[in-house]
Amino acid sequence: MTQLADIVKALSDPKAYPEATRGVEIMQTQMSVIFLADGYVYKVKKAVNLGYLDYATLDNRKYFCEQEVKLNSRLCGGVYLGVVPITFERGKIVLGGKDKAIEYAVKMCRLPQDRMMDVLLAKNRVTTEMITLVAEKVAEFHNQAETNPVISKFGTTDAITFNTEENFSQTESYIGRTISFAQYQRINQYTRDFIKNKTVLFRKRVADGKIKDCHGDLHAQHICFTDGICIYDCIEFNNRFRYVDVAAEVSFLSMDLDYWGHSELSRQFVAAYVTKSGDKELPKLLNFYKCYFAYVRGKVYGFKLSDSLVSVEDKDKALKDAKQYFRLAESYIE
Repeated sequence: MTQLADIVKALSDPKAYPEATRGVEIMQTQMSVIFLADGYVYKVKKAVNLGYLDYATLDNRKYFCEQEVKLNSRLCGGVYLGVVPITFERGKIVLGGKDKAIEYAVKMCRLPQDRMMDVLLAKNRVTTEMITLVAEKVAEFHNQAETNPVISKFGTTDAITFNTEENFSQTESYIGRTISFAQYQRINQYTRDFIKNKTVLFRKRVADGKIKDCHGDLHAQHICFTDGICIYDCIEFNNRFRYVDVAAEVSFLSMDLDYWGHSELSRQFVAAYVTKSGDKELPKLLNFYKCYFAYVRGKVYGFKLSDSLVSVEDKDKALKDAKQYFRLAESYIE
C-alpha cells in the first residue's frame, strides 16, 4: 500500500503536475496535506479516523473529496474544480492518471494569498465596507440554506451539549500545555450553565427555523476578497458541525475578528448581519457561541502538537495560537 509519505515526496516535484509550475509549496493540517502549485491547489486527505471524522478508507476519502467540491460551490463558485485521482503508473505516482486510483485530491484554483482576510487584517486593510459586504453575503447564504426536521435536531440542547462536552473531552490531555486547569474548569462551568439557563431560547431558535446547513468553519483564513468574495473550505466531513444555528456561524467570524484585534469590525459584522437578516435574537447567543468557537480553534491548534507530520516550527506556532484562542474563549464568559 502506498504511504502518504510517498505521495508527498512524489508531489513535491513540479514535474508531477499536469500544468506547468515553477515550484510546489506544501502545507499540513491534522486532516490533509495541501500542495500549492503556481495556479492550482491539490488537497489530499490523510487516512485518519479522529472520531469526529473518518478518512480511514479510500472510499471515504473519495466521498468526502466529492462533498468538499459540492458544498464549497455554494459560497465559492468556480474555484473548486473537481476530484482528481492519484495513480501509480510506470513506477511513478501520477496526478490524474488513468490506472486504478491509489488516492484522491481535491483540485482548486489558487486564490491570491495577499487578498485573504487574515492577511489583510494583519495589515489593517479590511474596511467596514468590506466587512459589511461579507455580512450581507453570509446573510443571503443563510436565507437560502437548507433546513428540515433532521437539520433542526442539531439545534437542540442535547445536540449542543454533545458538541461542547466532546470539546472538553478532547482537550483533557492538553491541560497544562495549551489550556490551564483553571481556564478549563471555568469555561466548562459557564458552558453548562448557559445551556441549562437558556433552554427556552434554544427551543425557540429551532422552532423559528434558525438551524440550517451552514458553512461550519467561518473564520478569517477562509475568506478571500478576490473577484467578489470567496468563502471557502467549509466543513464537509461531519454534518453536525455544519448543521448549526445561523447565530453560531455569525459568532464564529465575529470571534475571529476579535482574535485579530479588530473588535470594531467584529461589532460591525454582527450589526450588518442583523440588519440584513432581521435576526434580532442573535445577540443573545453571541458570547456563548464566541466562547464555543474560540475553544474549538484552540482545540484544533492543540491537535497539531500530536501530529508527527507537523514540523517543530509549526508546532511552536500552533502552541501559541492555541493558548491565545483559549484565553479569548475565557474572555467571553459573562
